[in-house]
Amino acid sequence: MKIISIVLIVLGIGLAVWGYQLSGSVESEITQAITGSDTDRVMTYYIAGAVNFVVGIYLFSKN
Repeated sequence: MKIISIVLIVLGIGLAVWGYQLSGSVESEITQAITGSDTDRVMTYYIAGAVNFVVGIYLFSKN
């Protein structure tokens, strides 16, 4: 169970970093300039990263 929790933590951090990198793309910059918010794709990576990270921390601390 510890291995799964560590994988989820690393995956969560990776998804959050990937979302951060996508937020600097040209498409995202244009969307931010027009709407003032991030694209749905970037937000999906942020949310998925946060969920994986929190579940991983929970599973790691549970044992």
